Amino acid sequence: MGKKAVMIVCGAAVVTVAAAVVVRQRMRCCGEWSKATAIVKELEEKCGTPIAKLRQVADAMTVEMHAGLASEGGSKLKMIISYVDNLPTGNEKGLFYALDLGGTNFRVLRVQLGGKGRGLVNQEFTEVSIPEGLMVGTTETLFDFIAAELAKFVGKEGPEYQLPPGRQRELGFTFSFPVQQTSINSGTLIKWTKGFSIDDTVGRDVVAELSKAIEKQGLDMRVSALVNDTVGTLAGGIYNNNDVVAAVILGTGTNAAYVERAQAIPKWHGHLPKSGDMVINMEWGNFRSAHLPLTDYDHSLDTESLNPGDQIFEKIISGMYLGEIVRRALYRIAEEASIFGDIVPPKLKVPFILRTPDMSAMHHDTSYDLKVVRDILKNVLEISNTSLKVRKLIVELCNIVATRGARLAAAGILGVLKKLGRDVFRDGEKQKKTVIALDGGLFEHYTEYSKCMENTLRELLGEEVGASIVIEHSNDGSGIGAALIAASHSQYLQDDES
Repeated sequence: MGKKAVMIVCGAAVVTVAAAVVVRQRMRCCGEWSKATAIVKELEEKCGTPIAKLRQVADAMTVEMHAGLASEGGSKLKMIISYVDNLPTGNEKGLFYALDLGGTNFRVLRVQLGGKGRGLVNQEFTEVSIPEGLMVGTTETLFDFIAAELAKFVGKEGPEYQLPPGRQRELGFTFSFPVQQTSINSGTLIKWTKGFSIDDTVGRDVVAELSKAIEKQGLDMRVSALVNDTVGTLAGGIYNNNDVVAAVILGTGTNAAYVERAQAIPKWHGHLPKSGDMVINMEWGNFRSAHLPLTDYDHSLDTESLNPGDQIFEKIISGMYLGEIVRRALYRIAEEASIFGDIVPPKLKVPFILRTPDMSAMHHDTSYDLKVVRDILKNVLEISNTSLKVRKLIVELCNIVATRGARLAAAGILGVLKKLGRDVFRDGEKQKKTVIALDGGLFEHYTEYSKCMENTLRELLGEEVGASIVIEHSNDGSGIGAALIAASHSQYLQDDES
């Protein structure tokens, strides 16, 4: 064989080998992409929320509500008696404050109420971030920090906010954690949620702890009412609309409160209130049912959390956790399907690095090349050079997790409506308008989530009943609501009315 023939044969062999390598690479890529899409499909199936399942969740919620009202410890739902039996009427008048502690931030508010026909005349607030160390520190350091910020806020007031001699400032304290309330202005912490873990606070009266810290600041202020954020949202909602029957918070955490007939609370042993009603703080974040569609990601998140076994409903529908569920699914895809290369990006291994606002921004990305998704991957997870195909897959992950959360939230609301008898029209009854007051950053800012929730609720109720149910955004209800309850339980109420 001549030299030329040998060169031709060798060249052909090289081309064949190169072609084989390309084919193998393509086959590998196809195999990896198939694995990635299979993981997404599996997640979609396990997160499935068909209407039949949602009805089962709603029925389970109603059953648990009855059980929680019957006895303490009778249900995963605490169904806490709030001691709020006279909600705002619109006649409240004067200067009142609110402290809203509901998550990683807290707010201090001042509201001026004008009385009958004038409503809310003026409001001002400041918002403060809580240093992470204080969320796992001691009771004293947390409340001292809060009281110091409260004193700063009051210290900046002008002469127009000076009260008459001998009159104390009055404050409504919105404390958005499970509390065993013993009166309108006292209650002991049952447990922390939302990333707080301060052991020495559990079992202590949070109003007493705040009052001690306020006194240290030399501030003459009385805590007139202790309310949960959802109870505050309910009060704020009713102040503006008499048709409000319940309130739901969808933010960092989640909860619901509603107005119950006092006679329908077997565990209530006191005198029946004059109004005949009592606001119940459900603490529905702790709801659990075999009908909830849970995945391996949810189970591992729960196991590794500060409160394993608790707040299961919250962990699949609220803002604290949605982004983390997406991260866990994306991590598995990166590990098993190598969509970001052979090495899993280090940042993707960090728990809670992908926040729900980031997830929401990616989910809402309408640019032709999903630029927002690309930028978040680069800036948050330090993942560059992603393909459009991969970015689309990530948007699909966000959609699956958000859709499950929103539809389950709707099922929870249906459970409350069933307990109130507002889920159907009964023969001979006049059609009632039913308003649910909603608050929380997740509901307010994650548009795809809130739209899905409202559409699902209408789907569950049917066209006729659905037309009578209104979801109303109660903006800042938790803060203003606490001030309103402080006003309706003021120590000077009789003096003001005379």
